Amino acid sequence: MADEGDSLGGRLGRYARVGTSVGGLAVKLAGQRYLGFGLDRDKHASELKAALGGLKGPLMKAAQLLATIPDALPPEYADELASLQADAPAMGWLFTRRRMVAELGPDWQEKLQSFSREAVSAASLGQVHRAVDLDGNQLAMKLQYPDMASAIDADLRQLRLVFQLYERYDSAISTSDIYDELSERLREELDYQREATNLALYHHMLADEDAVRLPVYRPELSTDRLMTMSWLDGTRVMPFLETKPSQETRNEIARNMFRVWYVPFYYYGVIHGDPHLGNYSLDDDNRINLMDFGSIRLFRPAFVGGVIDLYRALRDNDPDLAVHAYESWGFHGLDKEAIEVLNMWAEFIYAPLLEDRVRPIQALRNGSAGRELAGKVHGELKRIGGIRPPREFVLMDRAAVGLGSVFMHLGAEVNWHSLFHDLIDDFDRDRLAARQREAATTAGIPDALLDQGV
Repeated sequence: MADEGDSLGGRLGRYARVGTSVGGLAVKLAGQRYLGFGLDRDKHASELKAALGGLKGPLMKAAQLLATIPDALPPEYADELASLQADAPAMGWLFTRRRMVAELGPDWQEKLQSFSREAVSAASLGQVHRAVDLDGNQLAMKLQYPDMASAIDADLRQLRLVFQLYERYDSAISTSDIYDELSERLREELDYQREATNLALYHHMLADEDAVRLPVYRPELSTDRLMTMSWLDGTRVMPFLETKPSQETRNEIARNMFRVWYVPFYYYGVIHGDPHLGNYSLDDDNRINLMDFGSIRLFRPAFVGGVIDLYRALRDNDPDLAVHAYESWGFHGLDKEAIEVLNMWAEFIYAPLLEDRVRPIQALRNGSAGRELAGKVHGELKRIGGIRPPREFVLMDRAAVGLGSVFMHLGAEVNWHSLFHDLIDDFDRDRLAARQREAATTAGIPDALLDQGV
């Protein structure tokens, strides 16, 4: 299949399809609100998904992310967009070869023993090829699609329009900070040198964790738009589950994933914001092969402390501590009613952690219960005049909801309370700040970036 990003006509066609769908949403929502026209949201959500599903661009990635953030989109749209597949049509060989010449020069094939013409995976921003270097080492080479910076700018304009329309229709959630956060994180994912720095950061943070394997970066075969790493053999989660692993094995994988995601957060103030099933695999010893480091965020120590404070507030029924926790996150001007509504959602997120016993995740996080609660929270937020979630909240909530979904696929039955307390019992903000700065220095993260907490 020819890559539609390699021609002006292809790009125009791409934006026309998305623009028509988004524009149709504008007309229909306006008609429903001001003229009394009916809107079949389910039908239109399906149409929007169809318009986005064949694209490789960042709007698809943003849609997938938004679909997991409670109340960011109407439920009909969230349900449809959540089903978008990560894989998209790959670039054909002729175009791939031109891209490789652009990144590594006309002699690029002489630097390798072999390079797979077919991409082993293709997602929203790039595709991965398997290769072998001159010493016989297996490699994964992630090649970015062309003109992605322009595509992101165009897609984010469409996304802003969707947000603006939604806020006019429904004022429960102010989306301005959500939009700013998504914009910045998506643009960061285009910078493969930054992703290499993130990988170095993870090597430092997870050095003592035996349950994870990380690839080794190969700078001599990398550029700003080509990232080359060592190849990690493994099986994706869904094919693995088709082998009918034992409950003990599924629990082991869940415990490993919990530590891989939350040791960086509670010890270093870092979260991997995209627990998508395509971003990791499992080796023969049930270790996690973590392979994508584009969606990484650094948090202020006060924010991490707020996560722990809110847990204690819910456990001890301490409303004053809950207020302090939300303020640590960046919520402002919350009254008693707003706190009660936010606590409804927080109790759902924290439920697996609150009791010291083995609990099956599906009993706590089944999809219908989550959707019903999200709908109730949404209605209450709208009733009290809406809230403005802080930027930092977006990826934190995304990781929690995304991991919950993975644990549900695994059917995990684990003492989540014990896993959580292993990480937080000796928590200290100053110690976290010192660890964070040491890790950032080791990975080469500039002090200015660290001081911003992003």
